[in-house]
Amino acid sequence: MGHSRYNTVLSVMHCIRDLMGKRDNMYQLNDMIEFDEGYFETQVSEKVRSNLNRGKGSQRQLNVAVMAESIPLEDLHTGKKSKSCRYFKMSVLKEHSADAINNVVKESINEKSIVFTDRSASYIDIEKYIEVHVMEKSTPEVTKETLKWVHIAIANAKRNFLGVYHKIKGENLQRYLNEFVYKLNRRYFDSVFERLLVASVFPYWYNSD
Repeated sequence: MGHSRYNTVLSVMHCIRDLMGKRDNMYQLNDMIEFDEGYFETQVSEKVRSNLNRGKGSQRQLNVAVMAESIPLEDLHTGKKSKSCRYFKMSVLKEHSADAINNVVKESINEKSIVFTDRSASYIDIEKYIEVHVMEKSTPEVTKETLKWVHIAIANAKRNFLGVYHKIKGENLQRYLNEFVYKLNRRYFDSVFERLLVASVFPYWYNSD
């Protein structure tokens, strides 16, 4: 990129991405939520590359929980149904387990919400932490309708990362997800830069209690 201090620039960018994540972590999603997971390919070392697993268990693949507020709408004149999408959250799962999913749900989704998922065994217990849990068998129709916006977000994030960054180290994936979601959640704002200034000076250590 032509910078004489590239490592310094990269470190500052990672700090900004961390701030983006902290800002969005202050809020929970509510109302009606789509919830699913996506696998993101990351860069691995030469040592790991020589002994890679294939498929979902590959060391290249990191599992990410993706959530979207999705409100059903219906045109009163035509009867055509659609969905209004508001805010998103994406969180890297350190392990693929029910406990990891439960922790994400508790931290990211308001307990009065309705959550839509497929019938993955990892989602069985999340009904303990929300108002209503609707599970549907995973089919192409469910992907296109019930879980429409989470899959659009996953596809757009993957396309963005591949086109802009090409390769992302696994330990930095959450930071890049923070940036993608921060900008996505503020897609209708006049000035994302001004919002970022506010996020940068907010005392996140402060506890009002």
